[in-house]
Amino acid sequence: MWVPHILLAPLRALPLPKEVSMEHLILLTGIVLISCALFDKIFGRTGVPGLFLFILLGMLFGSDGLLKIPFDNYVHAGNLCSAALVLIMFYGGLGTNLKAARPVLKESLFLSCAGTLMTAALVGLFGVKILGLPLLEGMLLGSVICSTDAASVFSILRSQKMNLKYGTASLLELESGSNDPFSYMATVVVLALMQGADLGPWAMVRMLALQVLIGLAMGVGAAWAVKKLLLRLHLEEETLTDALLLGTGLLTYALSNGLAGNGYLSVYMAGILIGNSRIPGKGACIRFFDNLTGLMQMLLFFLLGLLAFPSRLPAVALPALGTALFLTFVARPAAVALVLGPLRCPLNQIGFVSFAGMRGAASIAFAILAISGGAQLSYDLYHMVFFIVLFSILVQGTLIPPAARKLDMIDDTEDVMATFNDYTREMPVQFVRCILRKDHPWEGKPLAAITMPPGSLAAAVIRQGQEILPKGDTVLQEGDEIILCGLEGGSAESSGFYQVRLSPRDEWTGQKLADLSLHDELILLIRRGEKVLIPSGDTVLRAGDELVAAQKRP
Repeated sequence: MWVPHILLAPLRALPLPKEVSMEHLILLTGIVLISCALFDKIFGRTGVPGLFLFILLGMLFGSDGLLKIPFDNYVHAGNLCSAALVLIMFYGGLGTNLKAARPVLKESLFLSCAGTLMTAALVGLFGVKILGLPLLEGMLLGSVICSTDAASVFSILRSQKMNLKYGTASLLELESGSNDPFSYMATVVVLALMQGADLGPWAMVRMLALQVLIGLAMGVGAAWAVKKLLLRLHLEEETLTDALLLGTGLLTYALSNGLAGNGYLSVYMAGILIGNSRIPGKGACIRFFDNLTGLMQMLLFFLLGLLAFPSRLPAVALPALGTALFLTFVARPAAVALVLGPLRCPLNQIGFVSFAGMRGAASIAFAILAISGGAQLSYDLYHMVFFIVLFSILVQGTLIPPAARKLDMIDDTEDVMATFNDYTREMPVQFVRCILRKDHPWEGKPLAAITMPPGSLAAAVIRQGQEILPKGDTVLQEGDEIILCGLEGGSAESSGFYQVRLSPRDEWTGQKLADLSLHDELILLIRRGEKVLIPSGDTVLRAGDELVAAQKRP
């Protein structure tokens, strides 16, 4: 592959002493980050997935590459991978819109649990029967690569803006975020058996149940605690909220692991519960984690490329390619069909979900875990898995968009971005605050008797520090602070309100506003296509409507 001279010139001049100082480490880190950005900018136009470019750059830096930086420490690499996966999984939960995913929640959970373990078993049998591996070594290979990669799936869905039928984007998003814990548990069990642990069926079930229960309990507890804390503290600086949530994710993982729970399950559960709660500054926090995990993915895939030895890939190419083909076209489709078929999912959806099961950093991280854990293997597990991940990123990552079109899975009435909690769309709305002074014409009058400026309405009334959702019989008083909503510019999120985009499956779709069970919520505006509507009780909501709503703050 041709590499611009401007990239390699400073790299060849990089001093690389045997004992790397902090200055050299900082220098190297800076060059790596700049190189990743330039690589993605230069070669991203070719349609090659960005994650592959970061791996390739790591290989160029590595022992067999142009710079020949020696790095083969699986323990350090495993620790860094674990830290990165914690953040990626926490963000995966934080950014998942559970409301959008609710119609496909059952399918996603069955697929992440049963589908993942079926895939592991089938690949394990392939390793035993076709590759001639011992039973436990074959099952270890299956356990390591049975999960789909959240980072890769999120990247494809968001970058390609794939509007998919039947809520498939939410299904893939939820499955890829929740199946890593099951892959991890399967890997841990197989490693324990390989190291001579006396695990009978009941002992194995007990260990797995304990991991799941502790993991879920820690995730739920962490989410409850941080929500209470955020509502009490009223943090004004977004940075403080970011720090609090970042610390929550790391602490949850560490405590769960320390109590023999599944740390990955804990952080994902905590993330999804926090992300689907109405907490102050949530939108900004999710965008912070989006940027942070994007950077972590960049460094993580670079590290995985750095750890690889390209000279060792030809030796594993044939068995790895056979495993990749079996996984992509036999094991994954069989598992998906066995799970989604009885749930009466459409055939084109089953076909697409089968093909969209990408492998990525999680699989390589679990392979590193196995190697650093002292597993005695008859084959090169890391480079086998590395080859399979390269195949997945290059083949599946490139072909997923055309596969979606070929299988007739594109639906422009859906919006893939609405499956993420950080999705907001600018709307032509402006919020104006005015304070009722003594003898104001509105003082002592109910809102129903007040003539508002054309195209505006009262969005909220703040009285003695308490926010009141206004109704027609709300009587205004001296000192009240009125928030008026108009149609002139601005965004709902910037004023503390939130937006909802209705899908064809949403329970509100097709209903009149007057028939909705709204408690402390008020629908302020509706964007329908290019029109902005001031709603009334007779307004019928449609799929695709974007609602600007307000809720009474706790």
